[in-house]
Amino acid sequence: MAALLDIRRRIRSVKSTQQITRAMKMVAAARLRRAQDRIFSARPYANEMMTLLSSVAARTQDRSHPLLAERPIERQLLVLVTADRGLCGAFNANLIRAAESYLAEHRGKEISIIAVGRKGRDYYNRGPVKLLAEHVGIFGRLEFAQAQPIAKQIIDLYTEQKVDAVDFVYNEFKSIMTQRLTVERYLPVKPIVPAQGEALIDYIYEQPAQEIFGVLLPRYVEIEVYRALLESQAAELAARMTAMDAATNNASEMIDSLTLNMNRVRQAAITREIIEVVSGAAAT
Repeated sequence: MAALLDIRRRIRSVKSTQQITRAMKMVAAARLRRAQDRIFSARPYANEMMTLLSSVAARTQDRSHPLLAERPIERQLLVLVTADRGLCGAFNANLIRAAESYLAEHRGKEISIIAVGRKGRDYYNRGPVKLLAEHVGIFGRLEFAQAQPIAKQIIDLYTEQKVDAVDFVYNEFKSIMTQRLTVERYLPVKPIVPAQGEALIDYIYEQPAQEIFGVLLPRYVEIEVYRALLESQAAELAARMTAMDAATNNASEMIDSLTLNMNRVRQAAITREIIEVVSGAAAT
């Protein structure tokens, strides 16, 4: 009888866990729809700004803006974008693994890290790599204003020549089932120069190119940082939704297995009682 009570207690526990995972899946799905809308709004803006920068770059030889300056890379900055929470499958583990691969590939360089997200901060907080800054708790209510301090920090580090390159590691959202691990260089900014013979969109510029670069380049970096955060947030929600769906299905399978086992134990107990009754009746 004790075994039967243990099985029933375990079934109740698994059902309670299943209710939690199902609720987490529904919350992630609701938040994911809003995150997708924000990504689809941010991508065209960033693309059009890069098109404009490319047009200016193709029409001028003046590339003296600090964010365009390329120099020998000795000191690198890695911005690692992870989640603040777990329960999202291998989302954080894959990002940290990619960061470790990045560090291994650039062994011999002086590398610093800015951690965006609690999981990356916790992993590198006591590591041998220098943690320059941390930004945690920003994904609950992600806004453009939260991306601006990160962008300003990396712009200041680059323009003051404290770092020679800035790379981002984040998960790019592709679909609910697919997130693409991305390592992307943000600084120096490299405007896309059209191929020879390719038609350019014609603009009329009232200001000189250097003045346009001075306004657009910092803004472009801010937009790209914000886009990376939006991509990471949507990818995290998609990974959590998938993980919670799998956990809910696993809980259903476990409940079925435990219920079958419980029925077998009950049947065995009933059969044993019947045998005892029959044996007692036969003895009399």
